[in-house]
Amino acid sequence: MFIHYLLIRLLTALAVVFGVAVLVFVLIHLVPGDPVDVMLGESVQPADKEALRHALGLDQPLYQQLLNYVGRLFQLDFGHSIYSKRPILDIILERLPATIELGSAALVVAMVIAFPLGVLAALYRNTLIDVGAMGFALLGVSIPNFWMGPILIMVGALWVGWFPVSGREGWLSLILPAMTLGTAMAAIVSRMVRSTLLEVINEDFMRTARAKGLSEVWVILRHGLRNALLPVITLLGLQLGTLLGGAVITETIFSWPGIGQLTVEAIQRRDYPMVQATIFIISLSYIIVNVMTDILYAWLDPRIRIQESS
Repeated sequence: MFIHYLLIRLLTALAVVFGVAVLVFVLIHLVPGDPVDVMLGESVQPADKEALRHALGLDQPLYQQLLNYVGRLFQLDFGHSIYSKRPILDIILERLPATIELGSAALVVAMVIAFPLGVLAALYRNTLIDVGAMGFALLGVSIPNFWMGPILIMVGALWVGWFPVSGREGWLSLILPAMTLGTAMAAIVSRMVRSTLLEVINEDFMRTARAKGLSEVWVILRHGLRNALLPVITLLGLQLGTLLGGAVITETIFSWPGIGQLTVEAIQRRDYPMVQATIFIISLSYIIVNVMTDILYAWLDPRIRIQESS
């Protein structure tokens, strides 16, 4: 049963990947501008432009270019950068570890903030602690990354002087961008932890645990939180995907040398093959995270895969 569910999810993911590849290709070709002009300049001879356009395959019909593009994707061949003339896959592999590092650190920051806030809000519901915790969560959701980043730079780097302003030089340079990404995610997750705990807090198994003489804190942590994790796992999967989208802004603010900053640089340089590749990689990462979340959810709760298979 689980294998059948897994195959369905993988086939669905492949279809979505194909759709994303087609959409990225079409959107890039709708952007005004000619990559040949970017490479050679507008003052070059028309014959030279046509020769380069033929070498790049840009003189072929659009559907043929799309088929060639999708075929190369299945071979992990993204072509060469217009700006640096290097293989795009090599550049992406150089930048990808920085984005993974930032995303992982932001996830840790989010969990360290979200779970204590959510548990405290559930334990002391309808009190000042609950109001304060959820007020902080609302504040975290309301502040966008492009505002939170400069504020943290001003406080942590300029006023206090504890952290570097930008770049990727040691673990100290990771703290400010990770906090920028992680606080928004923490705000959303903490609200989910609170709401799911409140749903199970009066269940029979919780009353049984209390009847055994366990403290309320231990009942919440040992029994309540464990049974409230499924919706939180789903939300975490969705938020992990959005971390990559937020990383585009955050990496640009902090000059963090990851995929997000590479995407912005490629757009500014009109490096269309690089833009296609980075957007596809970000989309693919989002799809992979969501598929893994679905599989983990089904593994933890057999009712999910039974409903999907019926």
